[in-house]
Order: sequence, then structure tokens, then C-alpha cells
Amino acid sequence: MLETPATIDVPLRTDQDGVIRVGNTRITLPVLIGTYNQGASAEQIVEDFDRLKLEDVHAVISYYLSHRAEVDTYIQRVDDEAEKWRQEYEANNPKAIEFNARMRKLLDEKRRQDQS
Repeated sequence: MLETPATIDVPLRTDQDGVIRVGNTRITLPVLIGTYNQGASAEQIVEDFDRLKLEDVHAVISYYLSHRAEVDTYIQRVDDEAEKWRQEYEANNPKAIEFNARMRKLLDEKRRQDQS
């Protein structure tokens, strides 16, 4: 007979820089949830990020589905901070604008090729 299940810990931790990471990996919560929101299954996520454990990915996705607004707010804040940092960096490093534009173009081309 199945006993009442124990509480499952969500394998999320905040590192010294305030970044939320999954388990004992360097993979961030926004990366995992972004991959999930793009349609990847838990199994596909583990294939893409082989440091992750399947049970951890399922636990994080379950947490996300139960706390979507809070997690989405956190991810938006991280994205906003990254954009602010990028703009400041490019303002202080004019050559970075050209380099970043070239890299974005290459990435877009690769994505188009992968979709074909």
C-alpha cells in the first residue's frame, strides 16, 4: 500500500551572485523554463543539458506550473537586468555593437538552417 508521499524538495538554489540555479549545476532557472516554454519535454531538456537529472527537471517544472506568476516575474527581472547591462556595455564599448550585430546575424542564420 502506498503511504502518504513525502514532501518533494525543489532543487533550486541561489548562488553567491543571486542567480537561481537548478540543483548543483550552473544551469539557471530562466534557461530551463525558457527551454520548457519553447516546447521541450523534461526528457528533451535532460538530453540538451546532460548535467541535469530528470527528477530535478520534473520538480522544477512542477514548481513553475504552481508558481508561474512569481517565476515569470523573476525571469522578466533577470531579462531586464541583462538588457540594461548590455546597453551600458555597448555604450561604453562602441565596437561591441558591431560585433554583437554580427553574432546575432550568425545565430539567426543558424536557427533558420536548423528549422529547415
